[in-house]
Amino acid sequence: MEYVALLRGINVGGTNKVVMSELREQVAAAGFGRVRTYINSGNLLFEAEASREDVAQRVEDLLARRYDFPIRVALLTAQDYLEELHNLPDWWHGDVARRDALFYTRGLDRDHVRQRIEAMELGDEAVYFGEHAVFWGKFHEKEFLKTAYHKRLLREDFYREVTIRSGSTVEKIAAMLARE
Repeated sequence: MEYVALLRGINVGGTNKVVMSELREQVAAAGFGRVRTYINSGNLLFEAEASREDVAQRVEDLLARRYDFPIRVALLTAQDYLEELHNLPDWWHGDVARRDALFYTRGLDRDHVRQRIEAMELGDEAVYFGEHAVFWGKFHEKEFLKTAYHKRLLREDFYREVTIRSGSTVEKIAAMLARE
């Protein structure tokens, strides 16, 4: 089965450095197949013949042994990832200035995230709650600084427990999966 692991908080601003080529080697050495990465921000694709829970634990254990800083992981099967994107609302594919997906990492209280976001007064933006992520669109660049995404998200208690990918990265990973 093919998996997508999205790592949180690595290679941001020069901190928590994880070299992708080394990570690919480590994951392959741990017995995972067809290991690939996309850009330098913790996007990992690989195959494994194990349950999602087992795979997630093995990846987390590998990261904990290798790195001296915590790395949270969002793990999806390729099927779950592609299905999630298939179910997105029309605005995601429309004229949106900025699109981001906030993927839930393991152990995150998704109901809490939803409650906190639903309590926000949205500006020129839209939010869709998926099974594995919150999809957030900001419609006009000049209004970005007035959005809840800009003004509130960083202050939320759950912020360090989601791993964010731009819309273009989300789609590039989907294209990599679809080619397989």
